[in-house]
Amino acid sequence: MFYHYDIAIVGGGIVGATLAAALQDSGLKVVVIEAQPHSVAVAKGQAYAIHLSSSRIYESIGVWDAIASQVEYFSQVHLSDGNFPHIVKFKPQDLKSPVLGYVAEHRVLLKALLDFLETCTHVDWLCPARVTATHYHQTGVDIQIESTQNQDTATSPPQSLRVKLLVGADGSRSHIRQQAGIKTQGWEYWQSCLVATIAPEKPHNHIAYERFWPSGPFAILPIANNQCRIVWTAPHAQAQALLELEEEQFLEVLQQRYGFQMGKLSLVGQRFIFPAKWMHSKQYIDRRLALVGDAAHTCHPVGGQGLNLGIRDVAALAQVLQTAHQAGQDIGHLQVLRQYQQWRRRQNWLALGFTDILNRVFSNRWLLVVQGRRLGLRVLKGITPIRVYALRFMAGLMGRMPKLAQQK
Repeated sequence: MFYHYDIAIVGGGIVGATLAAALQDSGLKVVVIEAQPHSVAVAKGQAYAIHLSSSRIYESIGVWDAIASQVEYFSQVHLSDGNFPHIVKFKPQDLKSPVLGYVAEHRVLLKALLDFLETCTHVDWLCPARVTATHYHQTGVDIQIESTQNQDTATSPPQSLRVKLLVGADGSRSHIRQQAGIKTQGWEYWQSCLVATIAPEKPHNHIAYERFWPSGPFAILPIANNQCRIVWTAPHAQAQALLELEEEQFLEVLQQRYGFQMGKLSLVGQRFIFPAKWMHSKQYIDRRLALVGDAAHTCHPVGGQGLNLGIRDVAALAQVLQTAHQAGQDIGHLQVLRQYQQWRRRQNWLALGFTDILNRVFSNRWLLVVQGRRLGLRVLKGITPIRVYALRFMAGLMGRMPKLAQQK
């Protein structure tokens, strides 16, 4: 027996949950299939820069009020190259906005989305559950689901779903993408990113920092309770060595890299590392299939683009699907899905290329490159229109905008 839905979203993380929420007024019936229990998924320790475009999407969905009280804003971004004295300072007047962006913890975003979706009658959850098989045919997709409560209990009999459209939101190692045979291109960088939470002695003053060193970018993001999240990019061996340092030794090394503008530092919680990689799917769609977020693309964390690209993906896809449904079109037809791919793939290419070039240009010691990038910083600092253009691009405010992201 098949259970019928219009859309199945595989992956109930932030991107998948955002898509389900964005479809609240679409008239489409949605099921979300997530492998991890909600308690485990919410407990992840990541934090993300949230661009203005993303905050506007959440505001239009109706979930931003639940998020805003638990996030920290940044009103300035300081961009610098090591100890080079010319610092580019992006300020609110560059975007004619009170703030430049926000920093949100994973648990805050996902918990707010899950709470919101509990009120949405059009969304069902299968969690924890995993997709064991998919069969694409002319009128839909048949999906076999296996539900597991925990490792100590037997799995329940498979459930069978039939949907018009399957959406892969299941991360960079997307099982859905692999099952569909969609190829990717990309590489792993020579770098890993060490992440830690720091409590500085002095106020962070709502300033975010992106400092470039030959070993890789070093980002400081202000978070709640006058704490800061650092993302320290370094060659793999160096990042691993930093992770293994005793806390006192780590803080001594960190203080030199961090600077003394916020006084003495203390460590909050555990450090962790992850490898930096770049991946782009050769296509975002297939017959009755669409990929969003990390299932379609991953990039270097410099500039905080990753999650924001995924949020814009789902806002665009939701708009395409809702428009098609209202016009009586088949939401799983390639003609409909191509609108989403043509919209988002080129824009994501630009952002992914930007992060790659930025990391490579600033993470080396070649004299001509060093001179060129420092000239570029002087231009950004001194010529307002260029600085504003660069900031609008980094904040996701360039190109075609989903209706959800358009300022009211």
